[in-house]
Amino acid sequence: MDKFKVPQSEIKNRIEKIQKELQSSGIGGILIVQRMDLYYFSGTAQSGFLYIPAEKEPLLLIKKYFPRAKEESTISDIIEIQSIKEVPDRIIDKYEKLPETIGFEYDVLPVKEFDFYQKLFNTCKCVDASPLIFKLRIRKSSWEIEQMEKTAELSRKNFEYMKEILCPGLTEIEFAGMCETFARKHGHGGLLRFRHFQAEGYPWHILSGKSGGMVGMLDAPASGEGTSIAFPCGAGNKAIQANEPVMVDFGSILNGYHVDETRMFAIGSMPQIALKSSMAAIEIHNSVIEKAKPGVTLGELFSYSVNMAKSLGYEEQYLGPKGYKVTFVAHGVGLEMSEPPFIAKGKQDPLEPGMTFALEPKFVFQNEFAAGIESVFLVTDTGARLITMVPVEVFIV
Repeated sequence: MDKFKVPQSEIKNRIEKIQKELQSSGIGGILIVQRMDLYYFSGTAQSGFLYIPAEKEPLLLIKKYFPRAKEESTISDIIEIQSIKEVPDRIIDKYEKLPETIGFEYDVLPVKEFDFYQKLFNTCKCVDASPLIFKLRIRKSSWEIEQMEKTAELSRKNFEYMKEILCPGLTEIEFAGMCETFARKHGHGGLLRFRHFQAEGYPWHILSGKSGGMVGMLDAPASGEGTSIAFPCGAGNKAIQANEPVMVDFGSILNGYHVDETRMFAIGSMPQIALKSSMAAIEIHNSVIEKAKPGVTLGELFSYSVNMAKSLGYEEQYLGPKGYKVTFVAHGVGLEMSEPPFIAKGKQDPLEPGMTFALEPKFVFQNEFAAGIESVFLVTDTGARLITMVPVEVFIV
């Protein structure tokens, strides 16, 4: 593939925006530690730290691998360090002193590491700067949308390939492996990023027949049996059969940007009850996107989807069976597969132009099957549009 580089204008704009947030919050500087935040603000994901003061130019400190970081990042001041313990002194060298208040990513920083940083910066007051980062990252630039569209094209090719190879007798895990191999040949990075320490970075759920009727994952309404007791989700050893519903949920990543898509498949034909519920999921999907406009709150959209499922006769199965329902219908997506904001119960934040969501209205018919759909959409100045390119339909192969 051609060499990829985040444009200098993107990095400069992000730095300027976070500095405005730091100034308005009274925070003297922020130390970026988390890998995707580092990539977002510096253009490199090499092992290191980025210090962004409320004023003046940032300082990128790289442990490994300095030559690659220097090639990838457009930050002007990049230095090599051997240990994190050097960071406070290097900041003093450049800015003459440490800030009175320094921000960290509380939402992802392990307690043990945070305790270490507190002792390392013992003269500073440590505060949570995660909300400031989220405020920037939830609204994608036109350049970021272009990157997600490139990932969407990769996903489109993969779903076309799925239609070609799906046949009776393949196990769910075999089918998943074939799809991932195809995707990797076309640029898929393989490992997905999640902003949660319990979330696994695998790209696929393949749920055929009764596998889809089992309750398992926290971030999806249903899950298959999995391949082991230690990994009870994603895809199992069940053989896919003709004339049964098959839910394929595949996440793709290209140059750091994700898309997440689900479509329903069947070999030969699909039972009428499964086909009807799949079409109901598509109806909810299309209606939510039509209703999504700047100013509409996240909670309003969630309630709208729930009420629509109820009106279509699927209240019991929507977003999981009774007692196991999830309370969101869409998650933010971009540099991480699942990131703020969420279209979820009770959320009062309004939709804003530039927000991107993976919308996934799904049904679980307990011990029978799952049905649903998932696409990524963008909130525009006047409404919303799909970023993903796979046709919004059921695939009978």
